[in-house]
Amino acid sequence: MHPLALDLLEKAHLDTCGLRSKSWDEFAKPGAPQMNFVFTVCDQAANEVCPVWPGNPVTAHWGVPDPGAVEGTEADKSRAFRYAFQALETRIKLFTSLRLDALDRLAVKRKVDEIGHLRVVTSGDPTP
Repeated sequence: MHPLALDLLEKAHLDTCGLRSKSWDEFAKPGAPQMNFVFTVCDQAANEVCPVWPGNPVTAHWGVPDPGAVEGTEADKSRAFRYAFQALETRIKLFTSLRLDALDRLAVKRKVDEIGHLRVVTSGDPTP
């Protein structure tokens, strides 16, 4: 995991103990946890073929620019990580506010896709 990502999570008082990057293969093998939702977040993932997830979870693409790919000063890199964090935090809050029990699967899919298409503006937004 990128040190700037870990630093942001710790500053947000989120436990990072035991966190690690994982291959999707871990979730495709027998005995893997069943997922109800899968969100891809890397902007590059929108152009890639996504795997077929076991259990047929609701999937959506919530792309944000890859902060780890940013070149420039430490301030530029930190700003990119803050933007990604804030954009994903906003989308997660919107997602967790959905009344899933009141929606059928198609409506849930539509809502999570809408959340992924929102233009999230944050204080660390790297775009004008």
